[in-house]
Amino acid sequence: MPTQTSRRILISPLDWGLGHTSRCIPIIGCIQSLGHIPVVACNQSQRTFIEETFGNIEIIHIDGYEVTYSKWNRFGQIGVLSQLSHINKVIAYEHHWLEQHAELLKLDGIISDNRYGLFHTRIPSVIMTHQLQVQTGFGKFADRTIQKQHYKYLDRFSATWVVDLPGTINLGGKLSHPGQLPSQTTYLGLLSQFEGFAGRVSGYADDTLLILLSGPEPQRTELSNILWQQVQHHDGKVVFVGGSDKANTPAHIPSHITYHKRLTGKALAMTLQSAAMVICRSGYSTIMDLVALNRRAILIPTPGQTEQSYLGKYLDQKKAFYLAKQNGFDLKTALIEAGQFQYQSLLLQDAYLGYKSVLGNWISCL
Repeated sequence: MPTQTSRRILISPLDWGLGHTSRCIPIIGCIQSLGHIPVVACNQSQRTFIEETFGNIEIIHIDGYEVTYSKWNRFGQIGVLSQLSHINKVIAYEHHWLEQHAELLKLDGIISDNRYGLFHTRIPSVIMTHQLQVQTGFGKFADRTIQKQHYKYLDRFSATWVVDLPGTINLGGKLSHPGQLPSQTTYLGLLSQFEGFAGRVSGYADDTLLILLSGPEPQRTELSNILWQQVQHHDGKVVFVGGSDKANTPAHIPSHITYHKRLTGKALAMTLQSAAMVICRSGYSTIMDLVALNRRAILIPTPGQTEQSYLGKYLDQKKAFYLAKQNGFDLKTALIEAGQFQYQSLLLQDAYLGYKSVLGNWISCL
């Protein structure tokens, strides 16, 4: 319950898919539980997701980055790099937006999830990220060059919160554990929209195959088309989640398939817990959700997204998840090989509580 001493905290997640939005769910919930007021800045798609989760919550519109990944897989990295000018313009735009709205919104603090323009010189502002060492795909020199520029952006904020664990037991590998950290860095622990759901929902594992799509276009649609054609011939129950409100519902849905454009909250938690196998992207937020619920999965990185490629390989080597490629993906082969894969649980379920003390201490100093 907000009081006279309640702080108003702006939370704004990146709009590349809904992963950044979903991992802000526990942050928003914790702010509310501490008696403070979260103000969410997001676009319409993110707004729908947030309102489905929290109901009546203060939301203000801000345009997203709207970055796309190349339809032609081998040109994916070049496609993203070609949009750097657009990304820099968005960063400048959102900083100007914040300067205009900060006083009107009466903000006491700002939490930006990978939105580099949402820093303020007079209001404490932190940035959340899991990727300190950007993977360019063009070698170590390019990685170091991009990292220097990245750290310049991060150093504009009062602090950087890394969404991972410190030390050798972690989820992000070298993405979140570079040789040198930015100034004012704190490891936040892991975040999941399903914090507290494990063991509390009534789902139970059966033979269900869950297709859980997400991420930017056009690659979300590309993978959706590939998998939809193949699951129609799958022997067993399938739940197919398109991952976008704009997804086209198939004209004919076989009786063994349940189709959803999107699932959120308890419905998605129950579906995940009842699935024997999940097929999804290797996005960091999706991986944190899978680990939180201790689910087995086949990871298919978004072509051209080097971060997802690295995470897929890193976690495959740890035997946490089975890695497959989108190009030439064959469902029957992948399920057979995943069935023979020696999955090893990461046992990181206790890592989803550390953020509460970091967040609480920060708000107490506002």
